[in-house]
Amino acid sequence: MKKTKGSLEFMSKKATRREMLKYTGLFMGSTVLGDGLLSSAKSFAGESLASAASPSVPRTYVNNPLKKIDIFCHILPEKYLSAFKKKSREISRANETKNIAVTDINMRLRLMDRYPDVLQVISLGLPPVESLLSPADAIELSKIANDELAELVAKYPDKFLGAVACLPLNDMDAALKEADRAISQLKLKGVQITTTINGETLNSKKFWPLYEKMADYDLPIWIHPISTKTLHEPLFGWLYETASAMRYLVGSGIFYEYPDIKFITHHCGSMIPTVANRIQWMFSFGPPIGPKIRKPLDHFRKFYNDTALYGNTSGLMNSYNFFGADRLLFGTDAPLGPEFGLTSETIRSIERMDIPDNDKEKIFVQNAVKLLRTAI
Repeated sequence: MKKTKGSLEFMSKKATRREMLKYTGLFMGSTVLGDGLLSSAKSFAGESLASAASPSVPRTYVNNPLKKIDIFCHILPEKYLSAFKKKSREISRANETKNIAVTDINMRLRLMDRYPDVLQVISLGLPPVESLLSPADAIELSKIANDELAELVAKYPDKFLGAVACLPLNDMDAALKEADRAISQLKLKGVQITTTINGETLNSKKFWPLYEKMADYDLPIWIHPISTKTLHEPLFGWLYETASAMRYLVGSGIFYEYPDIKFITHHCGSMIPTVANRIQWMFSFGPPIGPKIRKPLDHFRKFYNDTALYGNTSGLMNSYNFFGADRLLFGTDAPLGPEFGLTSETIRSIERMDIPDNDKEKIFVQNAVKLLRTAI
């Protein structure tokens, strides 16, 4: 067989270490991962790829009979990615396109075989369509993406529990129509937005019709962090952008207007649990961006949050103590990052939490079942 970059043979142990790092999405430099994490990623990259090439991995933690729902997983399906490249070559610069498990469904399925107890909820990786495309092209690509996501869920029900809709957010009328189509016809489980949308913060009244619609559907809105021109780096910048987006939503009074609206944050609610006391203090006299929020921490605790902290149990405990067990959702960021999303590390980090077993079961599966209004 010819060794092409998209083939499984290329991803075998015969590939060079540099090639393996590049095509797992790890070869991004210290500005993204940091030298220490990059070094540790290199140390097990070979093992990860060798495991992917075999049909199973003899690890005890993948044999837990308890099903797990991975709420925040990324994908760039083939037809969508091909169509996007025809509209804008800029997408080829995105790190997600350099990870073969994001773009190659066969590689992804083989990697998922390592964790037969995990079902994924898939959403598109960056960049969002509205950031690079005209409204007309964004509408077209959103429809292609959502059709293809629905096809994958239908074709592989033992791998994918559901999918999250892509919306053309540079045309809000079209975005609302596509949300209806994706949820009512394609049976997708919610919609995805980013921490800012073409530079606008999430408290903008432009986006409130979408919030109202999702509150009526009683389905969640996934919030993915995105870099801005002033803070263009994902290591700490994305944490700030996530916390800032949460602050703008709380400050807008969204939870007064729609008390049961559901937002899912990436990376466990960012820095919010750590600075909770400062939030309470600052909201008491800071410049308002909306109505007076008398108990801001109660509003911040309404967010749902994934567990994608890359195995950091103390960080999970911090979020658990702030948000509570009912607002945490098993999520790995798969297949991005070391070991294609650190699924095993995330599982073990939850298992190490000093909390009741029934709370762990909530985090692994029950909360997602309720949130998505589904069954497994």
